[in-house]
Amino acid sequence: MRTAAPAALRHALTLLPGPGDYRDLRRTWKGDLLAGVTVGIVALPLALGFGVSSGLTAEQGLVTAIVAGVLAAVLGGSNVQVSGPTGAMVVVLVPIVAERGPGAVAAVTLLAGVIVLLAGVLRLGRVVGIIPWPVIEGFTLGIAVTIFLQQLPLLTSAQRAGPGELSTHAIIATGQTLAAADPRYLLWALGAVAVVVACMVLAPRLHPSVPGSLLGIAVVAVLAALLPSPLALIGTIPSTLPSPSLPSFDLGTARDLLPAAATVAALAAIESLLSARVAAGLGDTGDYDPDRELVGQGVASLGASLVGGMPATGAIARTSVNIRSGARSRLAAIVHALVLLAVVLVAAGPVGRIPLAALAGVLMLTAVRMVHLATVRTLLRSTRSDGLTFVITALITISFDLIAAVLIGVVLAAVLALRSLSRTTEVTIEPISTERALPGDEEIIQVRLRGPLFFVSADRVYAKVMGMGHTTVVILRMSGLELVDASGARILSDLVTGLERRGITVLIKGVRPEHTALLRQVGVLSALRHRRHLFADLDPAIDHARSHVERARAAG
Repeated sequence: MRTAAPAALRHALTLLPGPGDYRDLRRTWKGDLLAGVTVGIVALPLALGFGVSSGLTAEQGLVTAIVAGVLAAVLGGSNVQVSGPTGAMVVVLVPIVAERGPGAVAAVTLLAGVIVLLAGVLRLGRVVGIIPWPVIEGFTLGIAVTIFLQQLPLLTSAQRAGPGELSTHAIIATGQTLAAADPRYLLWALGAVAVVVACMVLAPRLHPSVPGSLLGIAVVAVLAALLPSPLALIGTIPSTLPSPSLPSFDLGTARDLLPAAATVAALAAIESLLSARVAAGLGDTGDYDPDRELVGQGVASLGASLVGGMPATGAIARTSVNIRSGARSRLAAIVHALVLLAVVLVAAGPVGRIPLAALAGVLMLTAVRMVHLATVRTLLRSTRSDGLTFVITALITISFDLIAAVLIGVVLAAVLALRSLSRTTEVTIEPISTERALPGDEEIIQVRLRGPLFFVSADRVYAKVMGMGHTTVVILRMSGLELVDASGARILSDLVTGLERRGITVLIKGVRPEHTALLRQVGVLSALRHRRHLFADLDPAIDHARSHVERARAAG
């Protein structure tokens, strides 16, 4: 107990902010300020759009980006991570809002924040490392398709669908939306999307610093104000942040919301850690602490819930912009949140007059840019297993559930990897070969075992060896075995026992030192007829086998 307490205390201290987080601030503050302003401008339309797309309000997306952005920047485990509402979280929130109403989101956000916080305290941050690349890319593709489809209701009618009016399944909801579309409104909305997309594509070609999404939204807002447009607007946005208050729910409600909160928490953890891991490789910005990142993201969602916001995660797109703009410390992400706060305090009126179709255009192009065709081609052309894992993960993400897609993708990748690994197990059955053949050598068979011998390949090895014809002596050559698990050792024991029962003497040659203890514990060595039937080299094993053949011939 004396050693456990200090260790726990040391771990707890690593999860807290410290002066080291800002040790290079004197050198980097100018770049951090510029990066923070840049990413704040980029984040504005995304925060508004993700709030609306979730079935909530633009205000809720904005306050989430502000409150969660500051808390995650200060408490998180990455120096350059930018957090806030994301498209992946929208995909999860849409069915929650449809089934339980917008009022349930704050409670789900609070519960999810607690779960993510506990995951960080319990040191579960490294778990994301087991997610294979094909699963991550399939997950990303599925999210991108779903985000794109979720924007269609904003383009087809000025009236937003209420809870229960649209299916929670993105593809079915798309059909329902298009079937009930208002043609006149759809034309106006598609025009707004075209303007936004054109600005986002062309503006960076004029100058890299021009925020194309913000420019496109401004152009559409001005046109909507000047022309007799039917386009629905964001509406009134308060010019102050909401006062903090706990979401109202009891134990019964918490129990009902817990499955949804667990899904949100899992997604928040996965997306934040993936984003932080990618960010650590994009520039010389220092490593990240995955456990501390979970603590920071958990507290960020807790803070967002207190102001009626939505769950927050690390956002790879905004984080990438942050790094490319010169961010080197947490100050950049803090400034990004302050820029958004300034928008609330100063420009809430103009923001409220932005057409929803313009936000849909931003998110549609964002979704398209999430998919990298070169990556898709690489995965599909790599191995059959990786291509299958990628496609199945994407389909499950679109059709069913994000967390189920990740879990199924990981399991499928593991099964296919084990299947491929099992094929590297080689079993060669052949007569002995020496410089001088002696009479009776044809009654000695050597079985070469190479590669891994584990639960997937064990039965195949057993069937092949036991299926050979009758002989007098079998030499099991095991120096080529790279890996043996308990199942593999058990099969070896069964092989020795089965062959001996058929009157075949079994000799074992070349047991590796790292396998000796397991083979002894499982009973492989004790299954031999005599302890002298274990050899380190082949020549003594062949000589001993010949002596058995001679005795068998003499007895016959």
